[in-house]
Amino acid sequence: MNIEALLRDRFGFDAFLPGQREVIEALLRSGRALAIMPTGGGKSICYQLPALELEGVTLVVSPLIALMKDQIDFLTRRGIPAARLDSSLPPDAWRETEARLRNGAVKLLYVAPERFNNERFLSAIARPPIALFAIDEAHCISEWGHNFRPDYLKLTEAAANIGAERILALTATATPAVARDIRAAFDIPQDATVVTGFYRANLNLATTPAAAADRDALLIKRLASRKPGSAIVYVTLQRTAERVAALLRAAGFPADAYHAGMEPDARAAVQERWMASDRGIAVATIAFGMGIDKPDVRYVYHYNLPKSLESYSQEIGRAGRDGLKSTCEVFATMEDVPALQNFAYGDTPAPSALRSLVEELLGSGDALDLDLYDLSARHDLRQLVLRTALTYLELAGVLKQGTPFYAGYEVRPIKSLETIFAAFSGEPANFLRALFDAAKRGRTWYGLNPDVVAAELGEARARVVRALEVLEDRGLAEIRASDVRYRYAVLRRDTGASDLADMLEQRFVRRERQEVARLAQVLALVTHAGCQTAYLASHFGEERPERCGHCTYCVTGQARAIPALPQRPPIESVVSAEDLRQLRAAHPDAVGDSRAAARLLCGLSSPATSKARLGRHPLFGALAEYGFAEALAWVEGESGRPAEFGQGSMNGADGDE
Repeated sequence: MNIEALLRDRFGFDAFLPGQREVIEALLRSGRALAIMPTGGGKSICYQLPALELEGVTLVVSPLIALMKDQIDFLTRRGIPAARLDSSLPPDAWRETEARLRNGAVKLLYVAPERFNNERFLSAIARPPIALFAIDEAHCISEWGHNFRPDYLKLTEAAANIGAERILALTATATPAVARDIRAAFDIPQDATVVTGFYRANLNLATTPAAAADRDALLIKRLASRKPGSAIVYVTLQRTAERVAALLRAAGFPADAYHAGMEPDARAAVQERWMASDRGIAVATIAFGMGIDKPDVRYVYHYNLPKSLESYSQEIGRAGRDGLKSTCEVFATMEDVPALQNFAYGDTPAPSALRSLVEELLGSGDALDLDLYDLSARHDLRQLVLRTALTYLELAGVLKQGTPFYAGYEVRPIKSLETIFAAFSGEPANFLRALFDAAKRGRTWYGLNPDVVAAELGEARARVVRALEVLEDRGLAEIRASDVRYRYAVLRRDTGASDLADMLEQRFVRRERQEVARLAQVLALVTHAGCQTAYLASHFGEERPERCGHCTYCVTGQARAIPALPQRPPIESVVSAEDLRQLRAAHPDAVGDSRAAARLLCGLSSPATSKARLGRHPLFGALAEYGFAEALAWVEGESGRPAEFGQGSMNGADGDE
């Protein structure tokens, strides 16, 4: 394989960026490799280039639809056949991609990690050989990483099940401990690990302590006093993005808000304007910029503190990709800390919720078909928290997940039923007649449960599902799948529900403490009495003995102090203890537990508070500026005992049901 010629002729690049050649050579030599390269370091070439020469499909796992779209557009322009399969694709596009896969007309297929829980997707990729399995954002596999995602833990098993011939893991933000986790998960040799370093000589890192009330004027001053250039202003909350963008527009700057609460078309329009401008300003939550390759970002401002050094490293990595000088500045205030800590505390479920969940799982037989939406609501566990708890039980050997399935299908015939039946002959035609007879007919759609219909017809479920897929493939019917169910098997019951709930609680609490500690590392960077660039690099295992000369400490020679939080009134003067007692007595399922009550006071919603419509209650968010730990301590002090208002009432046996 002449990789230099491929790089030049197919991708239009004259030379490799640091580390790219080494990663490709390690992958071809060992069959497995780990690439740790900074944001904008060119990780994608490490799998795109070898994909052209390998026999079969390169499967690229990424959690970022924006990245998939951008990379597919780039590859298509270069004449490289690439496609994606994700939940945003309309049925026609999905069928077209499946057909291209069957015909060998796809070299790179991009998918989200959740796709491996989808029976139709697994069927689609069962035919072509998987030459290379590339996992982007691979740090998500480590539960001690900064962005742990339970679905990533399943990728090791997925790689084995699909018979992947080679594996490449890629990330921009792996600490040494996280790198060890990635290597262990995918059996990657130490000598097949390529780390290019995190230091960027063209990024000026500035840390500016400021009171929250002064940030608006400070941001406007910075933008007005510097040369115009493309900029990103990172904020924590969606409403902050809207407010700051409006503030900047009123001051004459070309600013737009960007956040997940916007309609997709509006987000796309903002991104396109920003990409095309050399002075546009995106005021955005952290989702912005992932997978977007804009080389001339001159300024990255953190209006709010980043939640971790990993997040900070990724976000500033979007600046100066063209190698020119760029400025990255943090406006640091202690007033951001409570809200950021609350995100970590809000993910730790109440002990009663964990106990009721485990009791239900262990008391429901050996084979479980779970509706996660229903399970989430009944035990007051947010979806991601629930999935993480189930993953922890898998890691403990208590559960094993099977392939999820859809309990409901809807079929809309595009042609008359007689025309559809006439397209087949003999037994297949008779089977289709029986299938439609067993389905429930609506005005234009037929509804059916594949398991129920299969049992009625004395056939396998797989045949029912395959028949529906054939109708869609031939353009005879439109198919919609719904009501996804997750299969689990209970492997052992030698540990009691109480002990398992305690284990889960300890893991969540440990992760909570770790997330809070990550924020403390950000504060330590801001106040560090030494080269801040070197401090950041050391977090990722890179030692730099020399000072960078272009961070705040190197420029000023002084460590910065962050102003202390302003004095706040006692909690009891802000929240009426009697009002809270009445609320908890009226809604024991939602806020009976002390932790649940503290979440409500801090403005953190849950399935139970949403169901009870407490988001508009005067107490919701009343203590958002105090922080979860203070709120919880006050709630427990007022209630006397955490269980006073009915811990355990979330259990389906004596709760909603």
